[in-house]
Amino acid sequence: MDFFTFVQLGDASVRMAIPLLLACLAGLFSERAGIFDIGLEGKMLAAAFLAAAVSLVSGNAWVGLLAGIGISIALSLIHGLASITFRGNQLISGVAINFFAAGLTVVVAQGWFAQGGRTPSLPKDARFNGIDFPGALTRVRDKMQADPWAQFYSEFISGHSILVYLGLLTVPLSWWVLYRTRFGLRLRAVGEAPEAVDTAGISVVRLRYTAVIIAGVLCGVAGAYLSTAVQAGFTKDMTANRGFIALAALIFAKWRPWYALGACLLFGLFFAIDNRFQNIQLEVIWIMIGLFAAAAAMTLYALRRERIDLIVLGGLSAVLVFVGLATWIGAMDEAIGATAALFETVKVPSQLIQSLPYLFVVVVLAGFVGKAIPPRAGGQPYVKER
Repeated sequence: MDFFTFVQLGDASVRMAIPLLLACLAGLFSERAGIFDIGLEGKMLAAAFLAAAVSLVSGNAWVGLLAGIGISIALSLIHGLASITFRGNQLISGVAINFFAAGLTVVVAQGWFAQGGRTPSLPKDARFNGIDFPGALTRVRDKMQADPWAQFYSEFISGHSILVYLGLLTVPLSWWVLYRTRFGLRLRAVGEAPEAVDTAGISVVRLRYTAVIIAGVLCGVAGAYLSTAVQAGFTKDMTANRGFIALAALIFAKWRPWYALGACLLFGLFFAIDNRFQNIQLEVIWIMIGLFAAAAAMTLYALRRERIDLIVLGGLSAVLVFVGLATWIGAMDEAIGATAALFETVKVPSQLIQSLPYLFVVVVLAGFVGKAIPPRAGGQPYVKER
């Protein structure tokens, strides 16, 4: 691959990472305050639908963005009402929001537009289009013939929608709010020791509601980005489990904003590979070496962990070994022997490429990235002492 191909891959990685990053930061604010939010997926999905629908009707993407943020905040308040006010189970509340959004978006879309649970394609004026910076090249042919700096500037720096730049700015802003402001100190304290915050005369309920509202805003922007910037409309289940991947990225990042950026860029890279390289061809031996090495590393790591880790990572390793052997056997025929088949060039199965983000989620949740300690009071309703 040449330099321009790497730049295109990096550009696609950033675009794919933005909804994950926004949802990850949403979970970070919520969980730092002690509220586990499994409903990130549902809020993103609801926001994606309403943002696309309102953008289509109004012809203005900003109005659609506000609508997406509004429905996401509404679902966040429902989650807060169930888990903060009524002290219900936070996980069940989040799962209920996911089911509610997955079903309602399709039903409303079908009743509104009668196109099989999707919205019509959005016109250009109803979308967030790319912003071309001064001096940036716009035609692909010109970019391919330009020098490396011009390629990097035109493809990687320029050409993104405004939501991409705003999404990247949320990382330093979140870090500053959490670690350099009084509000951030109190928010983190609520997730660790809510009784100490209450003793200081600070409302635990108000802080936790503020956190879930912030999470609602970020999820709303993430959902609107998917339907009005990445795609030109809403389709059924278009979030594609990104909310759950964002939760895995949050664990991978150990509840820190800058680490969350790196984790989401890594997941975004997997999605970018899936989108841009559907026809990857490699020699069988390199496919087997890669799969077997990954399987061996996971197995050796699992042997030093608990039994559940050995079961999960061991099972995943067995799947990788099976895929490698199946690729080798599939390359054999009557004219090619076992040794010659190792050097045959085959197309990497697209299903394997598509599964990379989800395989990495399993690896993260199995503890392969190290010990991640959540906020101590996370998931626990606070009962004010009398």
